[in-house]
Amino acid sequence: MLTRFLDTLNSEEGHAITLPGTLAGMIGAILLAVGAVNDQDVLTIIGAVVLAGGLLATSLLQHMGIEYGIFSRLDEIEGNE
Repeated sequence: MLTRFLDTLNSEEGHAITLPGTLAGMIGAILLAVGAVNDQDVLTIIGAVVLAGGLLATSLLQHMGIEYGIFSRLDEIEGNE
């Protein structure tokens, strides 16, 4: 049952492959907000950097983990190398 659950999470339908980047972006957004409210420049900058890194990681993970598989199968169907 655990194997089936993990397979579902890691498949294209589950989109769990982007979860680490999403979580990093969420943590960065929280740090950014807390730093801005408390007028702490260093925390605000760290939050912004972590948020940007999380957004980039999510996009990269989605492309490499989901879209790459889809496009490789489409290339096989079309007969492109």
